[in-house]
Amino acid sequence: MQDNLVIDVHTHNYSENWLNLLREHGAPRYVVKEVPGGREAIHHDGAAFNTIFPTFFDFDARVKSMDINRIDISVVSLAAPSVFWGNETTSTQAAIQANNDFAAAQTAYPDRIRWFATLPWQYPERAKEELARAIKLGASGVLTLANIAEKSLTDPLFAPTWQAIDDAQLPVLIHPTAPPAVAGMDMQKYMLIVPIGFMFDTTLALARMIYDGFFDKYRKLKIIGAHGGGALPYLMPRLDRCHEKIDSARVTIADRPSSYADRIFMDSVVYSREAMKMGIDCVGEDNYLFGSDFPHNISDQAGILARVNELPADVRRKVRGGNAQRIFDLKL
Repeated sequence: MQDNLVIDVHTHNYSENWLNLLREHGAPRYVVKEVPGGREAIHHDGAAFNTIFPTFFDFDARVKSMDINRIDISVVSLAAPSVFWGNETTSTQAAIQANNDFAAAQTAYPDRIRWFATLPWQYPERAKEELARAIKLGASGVLTLANIAEKSLTDPLFAPTWQAIDDAQLPVLIHPTAPPAVAGMDMQKYMLIVPIGFMFDTTLALARMIYDGFFDKYRKLKIIGAHGGGALPYLMPRLDRCHEKIDSARVTIADRPSSYADRIFMDSVVYSREAMKMGIDCVGEDNYLFGSDFPHNISDQAGILARVNELPADVRRKVRGGNAQRIFDLKL
């Protein structure tokens, strides 16, 4: 294990081909249009949630930014809304395109780029086929959004795909998207999906996995909760209290929710030392990973890495890259 290695596990790309498919097939739920400030953004049910920047499409600019901020490896993933907006043919085509683009980037930058596979989860047979193909292309893990076309990740529809990923023992980044019922929660204003909706989406997904016994069923998975696991570090004691006092919270699992914390990984895409400490305290120093959310407009490669670098030396080494090198089994 390299002591000074920095691995960014939460960083995104789009491709022009993928964006063209979204423009053509995403409506009416997903529309690309201009937002205040003059840039285009992807909208879900009328609410903007992902602003599109040129750096989403430029791996040369990405590597330059990595050099400036002294990041050795980026594990890239397709940003929301992934490929969960098309029919079987379109969704599969979009996943294939994304995986091909990421595999080509890894070929172009073999020492700098790794990637999460994108799968058409809503079509299990196609998802398993694309998983097998992506692994052959060199995928280091799998990305899923925290809800898949408004279905819970523990929905029986996705069980075959989860089993295939578990068999492959791959890390899975759970990244939020617009939560269900955005319009009903009045999230069109102030782009509230980003500061609030995303956190809600991830927190709900992870909490449901715990209560559903997901971590008892899939023993080889390495689940990474994006953005510091949402609000889970703050809410874990409440999950325990509800498990203790509410009968329905104990229907599936006998052990306290916090007993599963060491099965969950979290990234450092948080914006204060206090939030980072809370995450490390929740899942442990061996399960916390550096992430930047580059190239989103609220990403902060330099600031997040600076806060990681303030950690005690033994913890810093793990969070900067040691933990990621271990769970992704990176041979460097």
